[in-house]
Amino acid sequence: MKIIILGAGQVGGSLAEHLASEANDITVVDTDGERLRDLGDRLDIRTVQGRGSLPSILRQAGADDADMLVAVTNSDETNMVACQVAHTLFHTPTKIARVREAAYLTRAELFDNDAIPVDVLISPEQVVTNYIKRLIQHPGALQVIDFAEGKAQLVAVRAYYGGPLIGQQLRQLREHMPNVETRVAAIFRRDRPILPQGDTVIEADDEVFFIAAKANIRAVMSEMRRLDETYKRIVIAGGGQIGERLAEAIESRYQVKIIEMNPARCRHLSDHLDSTVVLQGSASDRDLLLEENIADADIFLALTNDDEANIMSSLLAKRLGAKKVMTIINNPAYVDLIQGGDIDIAISPQLATIGTLLAHVRRGDIVSVHSLRRGAAEAIEAIAHGDAKSSKVIGKAIENIGLPPGTTIGAIIRDEEVIIAHDDTVIQTGDHVILFLVDKKHIRDVEKLFHVGLSFF
Repeated sequence: MKIIILGAGQVGGSLAEHLASEANDITVVDTDGERLRDLGDRLDIRTVQGRGSLPSILRQAGADDADMLVAVTNSDETNMVACQVAHTLFHTPTKIARVREAAYLTRAELFDNDAIPVDVLISPEQVVTNYIKRLIQHPGALQVIDFAEGKAQLVAVRAYYGGPLIGQQLRQLREHMPNVETRVAAIFRRDRPILPQGDTVIEADDEVFFIAAKANIRAVMSEMRRLDETYKRIVIAGGGQIGERLAEAIESRYQVKIIEMNPARCRHLSDHLDSTVVLQGSASDRDLLLEENIADADIFLALTNDDEANIMSSLLAKRLGAKKVMTIINNPAYVDLIQGGDIDIAISPQLATIGTLLAHVRRGDIVSVHSLRRGAAEAIEAIAHGDAKSSKVIGKAIENIGLPPGTTIGAIIRDEEVIIAHDDTVIQTGDHVILFLVDKKHIRDVEKLFHVGLSFF
């Protein structure tokens, strides 16, 4: 696939890295020559320096025969104009734009072929807000991913000493919970992936990924660890777009406080939020945190745009007694350094956004793609189409499907039913199939399995 990526920032660069390793023809456009040189030195891609909304620059990048334009610059307006130019002059089939400004996003009529022709809108702030909201709803989870509009969920938990299943084989999970269907999809032990088998023994400190129907998630979590109590009191550091959207989404169910430095922003938050308490000040101010009883907080969320400020305020909040701390980290190099110590969960907006982008780049009918363990593995939701003659999966039992190495099928969602996958489970047309890959170089092989007919080859 020939793909033009506008913007060589963290999202654009990470997306180029993901796609270049999968035999795509990638061109990255940016005004920053140094950033482009760095990407070009590391990846097998083309680079073009210039403004991505200009027709001459798009033509230089190969827009005449590009399959897709992904506009992820820091400017909403540049991204939208680039899609318009690609549509009008180059008839680019698929146009994806990152748009942050809520004033644009709330006007759906703006984005169609008769107005601004954007096929897929990506709002990083909304993606991250939804991600954090799911973590709040599942205390103790390290990652929570929805499939088939939330009918099934994939949850990552850290196994703790004393969990009923610790030191036992996975096949005993069914004995512990005879009425609950679940499947362990992946295990990470000391940063190395383990493909789970029936005789795999779960050890303390394993990071365990399991899939189940939404209603059964807490029951399965209780097998791995002592369940955390439901959160009540939440403190948010940073009243930017993510902080405001999150407070708006959860304030009816939780006691929420926002700490924000900017007085004008505080007034805006006070005017637009209903029950959230807005405090003007620094989240790294020890006296302010003590005055606001940070030790009573069930969760402290550092959501500013400054990684260092987020890390320092999180460490301080944890030291002063906050029970759990989650922190947004924009620099991917920091994420693995800090998660699991005083900071319980590090959230990478880039990885969350890239998963949404990848779902639209994959071949075959791929509904969603999610990065597991900060990019170490992937979970994919694909829809099976066709019939036994035109499809490589329909009408076959899972044990007879030639899955690529390191790939497992965890569950199938059929209409409203969540079916946990077993060797004799037969895939039918229209099934949503949830797959896990611990080796991403086999993505193309998975895509081919779910492509109807021979044209793909």
